[in-house]
Amino acid sequence: MVKTVRLEPIAQESSIQTNGNLLSVLLNKDLDVLKECGGRGMCATCHIYVKDGADALTPINRREQRTLEVITSCKPNSRLACQARVMGEGVVVELPPGMYVNSLQDIEALIGRRAESNLLHPITGAVLVEEGKLITRSMLKQLENTDTFRVSEYYTQSSEA
Repeated sequence: MVKTVRLEPIAQESSIQTNGNLLSVLLNKDLDVLKECGGRGMCATCHIYVKDGADALTPINRREQRTLEVITSCKPNSRLACQARVMGEGVVVELPPGMYVNSLQDIEALIGRRAESNLLHPITGAVLVEEGKLITRSMLKQLENTDTFRVSEYYTQSSEA
């Protein structure tokens, strides 16, 4: 049976089969979702807010809960689109503002420009560069000295644990 999901703030509706995950809705609308962990519920790149119809989604499982606990922009209505399956009507989701950064090269290409939207960490959702701020080489150097971009390493370790 087909259900309808509404995406905000882009005011679009999408159809989805019962028990389909919200990630497929985002991908059907050609939204740029990194799905860095491959839909395993281990990253923040498909993080969404459920504005309405949370009771029409499957409950949060342990893996999703653990991931949501490290997302800095997490709210009580946060879900991971890859883990939330649509079981009923009335689901309205809001996409968090910002762009997830996959590598230092993503930022390197933007040096000298102002961030058009917040640049977000792919695991925690933390804001790396705020919207409107100038992206500088010194900012890049500062980020190189952190473990921020060992994303693939993080997923390898997590899946082995």
